[in-house]
Amino acid sequence: MRTPELSICVVSWNTRELLDACLRSIAEAPDAVTREVIVVDNASADSTVEMVRHKHPDVTLVVNDENRGYAAANNQAIAIARGRLILLLNPDIVVHAGALDALVGVLDERVQAGAVAPRLILPDGSVQASCRSFPTPDVVLYEALGLCRLFPRSRRFGKYRMTWWDYDDERPVEQPMASAFMVRREVLDQVGGMDEDFPIFFNDVDLCKRIREAGWEIWFTPHASMDHVGGASTSQVRRRMLVESHRSFVRFYRKHYRGRLPWWQYAGALTLLWLGQRVRLPARDLSRLLRGRRKPGRP
Repeated sequence: MRTPELSICVVSWNTRELLDACLRSIAEAPDAVTREVIVVDNASADSTVEMVRHKHPDVTLVVNDENRGYAAANNQAIAIARGRLILLLNPDIVVHAGALDALVGVLDERVQAGAVAPRLILPDGSVQASCRSFPTPDVVLYEALGLCRLFPRSRRFGKYRMTWWDYDDERPVEQPMASAFMVRREVLDQVGGMDEDFPIFFNDVDLCKRIREAGWEIWFTPHASMDHVGGASTSQVRRRMLVESHRSFVRFYRKHYRGRLPWWQYAGALTLLWLGQRVRLPARDLSRLLRGRRKPGRP
């Protein structure tokens, strides 16, 4: 059997219809790159497994009897992938024609590029803000004070979410979302796969941090586009995922910044993160309660 250039790894959890559309877009893509598709299902209860077996028999399917989390499931796929390139892909992505070849082209043309991400298009047709900088103490402060929202076009205050940028040029970035993230196999062999201490969130941020610290560049290209629904799995348990997001943020901070920052910067950032969780969760619950009390016909 011919070894594919590209291994596309998809983790699914109760996203049957979206996964079906994703796999069809990959199969129908006219791109020249040879590819294999690996789906790891995290104990879905919506007949995802049966759908893949029936409608996509060429896909390599791994079925977990429990939800092992996003990071562990991706590592399962990476372990059996045969390509020199790995594409981590969410099941709520639809691949546009030419996108795979465009991503491969960036890695083939730029020898220092260890990974690359495409432009993601949301259901309303807008470009998703899918790239961020690493959450250093200054950006934690700007986020906590709301300066990022007051001055979104500022390169300083909009640094974390890169709100000053329009995603219209190809450039190195620090941490694109892993919703669609192509990485060299040799890079993963060097830095390791996803850290399973980050089961849902910040595993991609952690991976990007390790890739950059190993001396590789990470690129974004607007010449590859994919549709992205966003939050297809995590929205099913939204409040629990918000709590886990904050915990993972703190875990990331401890892993990468403890002992590397002045104690006051480190302690200050962790305090702001703790306060952020204490404020954000009640605010979200209050907003949901108020929405539920609105009378029919009122905005």
